[in-house]
Amino acid sequence: MTERFDCHYCKDSLNGKKYIQKDGHPCCVRCYEKFVANTCAECKKPIGCDTKELHHKGRYWHENCFQCHKCRRSLANESFGLKDEKIICTKCSSRADSGVCHGCKRAIRPGTKSVEYSGNNWHENCFACSRCLQPLGSQSFIPKGDEVFCVTCHEKKFAKHCYGCRKAITSGGVSYHDQPWHSECFVCKTCRKQLSGQRFTAHETSMYCVDCYSSFVAKKCAACHKAVTGFEGAQVVTFEDRQWHSECFICKKCSISLAEKRFINHNRDVYCTDCGKTL
Repeated sequence: MTERFDCHYCKDSLNGKKYIQKDGHPCCVRCYEKFVANTCAECKKPIGCDTKELHHKGRYWHENCFQCHKCRRSLANESFGLKDEKIICTKCSSRADSGVCHGCKRAIRPGTKSVEYSGNNWHENCFACSRCLQPLGSQSFIPKGDEVFCVTCHEKKFAKHCYGCRKAITSGGVSYHDQPWHSECFVCKTCRKQLSGQRFTAHETSMYCVDCYSSFVAKKCAACHKAVTGFEGAQVVTFEDRQWHSECFICKKCSISLAEKRFINHNRDVYCTDCGKTL
């Protein structure tokens, strides 16, 4: 049985399901888009958990909506500036009043490439990742406090790592027994089918889908020889090295149910106490 791990909003169980961690609280995909997701400043629609999100000065955009206000060119992978609260590309921006570089404190000359972020200006080569110190240029970056990081460094420094492949989990994922997984890594050991959102069970250190557990792992009933799984609360009887389905645990002679009753074991068969007296 898995421990309860519920959505912060609707309280539905998140065990084996995709979820998003926001402000220290886990939530399901439906509640994330309804209560948590940021609204795109351009199209006014929620930015879903599977959609790349760009943000600048407290505003958020879908990647495809992040465009120059004047020429409508995509700025997702381009340098940009801010003019009268509007996002503009460097070609459309007047750099005459770019001011002093926030990094090196030297003047940004008109006509040179620059980056504006969070109310400050940088030379293009001065706007760099706080960890690897490589210029960010037109690539995506992630702010953290007063610092900015390239995606790779942010993953190495802050992201959770999948218990299966040990690589960073950049969005969503599956949690099982406080272990984070990529959805594509959380699979049945035997058939490799993804288990996110599916019924599964754990045996020793591995996970199995219901079919593979029944076929390859579960013990077989000493009476009917079918798998004894205990799924959905099914009662199981265990005696020495054998197991029975509750309904299969009956007297060898009179067939009365022996579940939760005293019985006699004779030559690996079980008998009720009355029939046992005649053996």
